[in-house]
Amino acid sequence: MNKLLFSMVTIMTVSAALTACTTTEQAPSEHADEELNYPVSPRSDQVTDYHGNSVQDPYRWLEDLNSQTTQQWVTAQNRVTLPYLADLEQRDALKTRLTQVWNYERSSTPFRHGRFYFHFQNNGLQDQSVLYVREGLNGAPRPLLDPNQLSDDGTVSLTRVMVSPNAQYLAYAISDGGSDWVEFRVRDIQSGEDLADRLTGIKFSNVSWLPDGSGFYYSRYPETPAGEVDDSRSVAIYFHRIGSAQRNDRRIYDLSQYPSWNPYPEVTRDGRFLIATITDGFSSNAVHILDLTNRDARWRRIIDYWDGLYEFIDSDANLLFFRTTAGAENGRVIAVDVNRPQPQHWQELIAERDATLREVRYVGGKFFAHYLEDAHSQIEIFNAYGRHEDSIELPGIGSVDSITGQASHLETFFTYTSFTEPGVTLRYDIDQQQVEEIDRAQSPADLSNYQTRQVWYESDDGTAVSMFIVHRHDIELDSANPALLYGYGGFNVALTPSYNPAHTVWLEQGGVLAIPNLRGGGEYGANWHQAGTKLNKQNVFDDFISAARYLIDEGYTSPQQLAIQGASNGGLLVGAVMTQQPSLFAAALPDVGVLDMLRYHTSSANAKAWSSDYGLATDAEDFAALLAYSPVHNVETGVCYPATLITTGDHDDRVAPWHSYKFAAALQNAQSCDNPVLLRVETRAGHGAGTPTWMRIDQVSDQWAFLLDKLQSESQSSNLNAD
Repeated sequence: MNKLLFSMVTIMTVSAALTACTTTEQAPSEHADEELNYPVSPRSDQVTDYHGNSVQDPYRWLEDLNSQTTQQWVTAQNRVTLPYLADLEQRDALKTRLTQVWNYERSSTPFRHGRFYFHFQNNGLQDQSVLYVREGLNGAPRPLLDPNQLSDDGTVSLTRVMVSPNAQYLAYAISDGGSDWVEFRVRDIQSGEDLADRLTGIKFSNVSWLPDGSGFYYSRYPETPAGEVDDSRSVAIYFHRIGSAQRNDRRIYDLSQYPSWNPYPEVTRDGRFLIATITDGFSSNAVHILDLTNRDARWRRIIDYWDGLYEFIDSDANLLFFRTTAGAENGRVIAVDVNRPQPQHWQELIAERDATLREVRYVGGKFFAHYLEDAHSQIEIFNAYGRHEDSIELPGIGSVDSITGQASHLETFFTYTSFTEPGVTLRYDIDQQQVEEIDRAQSPADLSNYQTRQVWYESDDGTAVSMFIVHRHDIELDSANPALLYGYGGFNVALTPSYNPAHTVWLEQGGVLAIPNLRGGGEYGANWHQAGTKLNKQNVFDDFISAARYLIDEGYTSPQQLAIQGASNGGLLVGAVMTQQPSLFAAALPDVGVLDMLRYHTSSANAKAWSSDYGLATDAEDFAALLAYSPVHNVETGVCYPATLITTGDHDDRVAPWHSYKFAAALQNAQSCDNPVLLRVETRAGHGAGTPTWMRIDQVSDQWAFLLDKLQSESQSSNLNAD
């Protein structure tokens, strides 16, 4: 059949089938074991050849997100899922309790520019946190920017703020409906009024100001001949002068001759150099610089080896300080002289340690180094020459967030959190070498009833993997506890102890929370990350499966009481292990997951950059590895899969929602038992960032109600009346 004709016939067939199933509202199921009437998901004869291998892709039509057919299908899925979830016995009580536990005042780590201090604050149930400013540390704070006023439903969020060095202006980025696309605006800090400046065509860029605040550098995507923004290509650096229209912005650095290279700008604090960090994936980068004091200067590639990560810290005259994994898998600090940038001239200021160096800030002439020691935080202080001077004692096994401060400041701020500590904001006085508490969040829940332990278990190949387990003090290891195993395992991301009100409510129900530090993550250095990438990606899934078996073997839970959860790359994790070991889990929550590994790279240039972790199906060796675990391609008819609630947002332009659509269609078609396979599509949400509080509570209410319904045992009692 002619390909065009076949496509038209297929679309007409699919559209007719979906129209039929969207004309009638689906009645909610009163019992979990009732048969669900899923929307029809017609299978096309789409086949793609990969290196001589024919691979079926029957749900390719769902990739057309704007087609009426796909949108009708999504509507039909929600008509099945939403009534089902609303009818779950504990859903309303869970929402009430989640609302109570979420309702606590909390503040972010303060950051300072000149005499002004800035912080975000949420009164408890505000959809978005409000940015405040005060003059002096003890000054009265006033609201500077309230994103709750930008939309009626709280779905317009504030994603980035950058204050000019003279604290005259605030550049801020807003996102609509959770999209990665943002619009930058500029606000006068003193008056609180916005200027006319509007910048678009931007996703992941920062803004880097000139010292005098007259303008800033940023990165944006190019436009097509039709004037539409094209995120299938790389960004270029532009300069924006305050008060000027974006069409007048000068293009400063364009590396489009290298299609996968993306330059992002940063101006040194003395205004002398413009530094371009060139990204191409998540394992290595390059650094190019431009001397802004010389009108005839040209860009110089001072670090162009692609042998590790180089993160700019600060500068001192001709010296540029970097945290790097080059020659040090756990990280070190080097000084690079711009006049002699070759590696043989680098100065090592802070040598590699056994702990993993995650962040370094240069404040008051000191390096504040944030390390992970067995996946929890410690802060060490070094002088400007790299000599160790002090350690900051933290309250316990937890995580440090957002060390702030500048070279001219004699104070730094950071926030400490853990599974049972909502957040303590601390100030370190550099002269006095003292730490003082300036703010502490108070949860409405009683968190004293829970304990955190860290255990080590063996993965399939004998590798020791650490895992945090949180539960009530009085837990009985009788295999009867509902357990939630949460993971990520990718892109050098470290999962460390942090507070989440959703987890608190899970623990209140007698649940066990387990979070392993899988290979592919950043808890144990660059080699740990690489051990979970590309041809080694199966290590991540083996680590997660072994974590599940540890929980079962040690009596924390049983397969009938074990649920798994992960988001984004963690959604891939859940999809992969539930298709590899379906009988090991009772329920699964893959959220905004990367689930079609043969075509993930087709949605945007950003998605293609994930190939540093995943590889590409265009490479024969990578293809074989990807096909072996790609969730969409490993669903088999006749298998009983766990009860599954797949969640995504139709505004997700990072991980395209068609990943979740295709996985849901495949699972619903293949499921051989009564376990439900539900797809929940949020129509005003993206990848997760900026999701309003009400929506987060709704989503978690659905997820926890679904899990408790599927994991419920006769001996389990509800604790939803807890104060």
